[in-house]
Amino acid sequence: MDSGVISAAKPRARKPAQGAVSTKTINLALQGGGAHGAFTWGVLDRLLEDERIVVEGISATSAGAMNAAVFTYGYAIGGRDGAKRALAGFWRRVSHAAAQGPLQPSWLDKMTGDHSLQFSPAFIIADLMTRLFSPYELNPLNRNPLKNVLEASVDFEALRQSDCPIKLYLSATNVRTGKVRVFERHEICADRVLASGCLPFMFQAVEIDGEHYWDGGYMGNPAIFPLIYGCDSRDVVIVHINPLERKELPRSATEILNRINEISFNSSLMREMRAINFVTKLIDDGKVGGDNLRRLFVHSISADEVMVKLGVSSKLNADWDFLLHLHEAGRTYADAWIAACYDRLGLESTADIRGQYL
Repeated sequence: MDSGVISAAKPRARKPAQGAVSTKTINLALQGGGAHGAFTWGVLDRLLEDERIVVEGISATSAGAMNAAVFTYGYAIGGRDGAKRALAGFWRRVSHAAAQGPLQPSWLDKMTGDHSLQFSPAFIIADLMTRLFSPYELNPLNRNPLKNVLEASVDFEALRQSDCPIKLYLSATNVRTGKVRVFERHEICADRVLASGCLPFMFQAVEIDGEHYWDGGYMGNPAIFPLIYGCDSRDVVIVHINPLERKELPRSATEILNRINEISFNSSLMREMRAINFVTKLIDDGKVGGDNLRRLFVHSISADEVMVKLGVSSKLNADWDFLLHLHEAGRTYADAWIAACYDRLGLESTADIRGQYL
């Protein structure tokens, strides 16, 4: 692992010289969703190739938190190319680690085309066991292969100490209080990233400073408020993994449970969008003004038409071909978003907040 830290100076707002690239600064909000986070990898990969786009801050949860930590570390040690290499290396390690485990798609799963594991004997047994026994009973040694993957992908000391200009906010849910905890870049370590993605039916709660944490998606998937309070840019690009809407009624027990999780994980985002819409309306109506409140421009990159076709258990499928499929989808949708929305950054929201979220 390259542990050298390359200083990345924060871009200054100035008139570009003739022939220079004019940039626009955005913040990113990255959702969680297991292996579906490879879609976000593709989005980030494409955004990094456009030098007109500068990332000021990232707020992320679960798989989004892993993408965010790897992205920021790679950027800190090697700029845009470093971030691209770090992300590719991370997802390759995820696939290699998964290949050593029992959760493999069966030949019948591969025939269905939805990338699920529903016919995998190991998944069927694991799914049943997690409904009957807690992770404290099933995994008393509290082993999580993702910890080794993260530590092989990120030099966390270098991440914490670097002067990388990207602000990093990772959310986790405090099991005792039910409140969201936001970890910032100067305190990020492997355990704090894992806390953001700790699914309570699969892993023991992660203990940090005497408190225990579960997946941040329960309280913020992702949380927008750290970007509002901590960043200057008014443009927030939300990268969606969990479909907001499904046209078909879930009927199987697994489909129902999955939809409950999707709704609960999206609920915190919906509440923040409602607040943002309320403040925006007050500003538009001239009821508030001054420097205390500022307009936020919301954008979204999503591929619901792709995600709704995936099997519920595909979030646990880290087969390399599947990850590459999601990565390519992420690149495609990010490319389309750039073409359609770049010129509107800093001017207006390109997401229909009321129609999409309310």
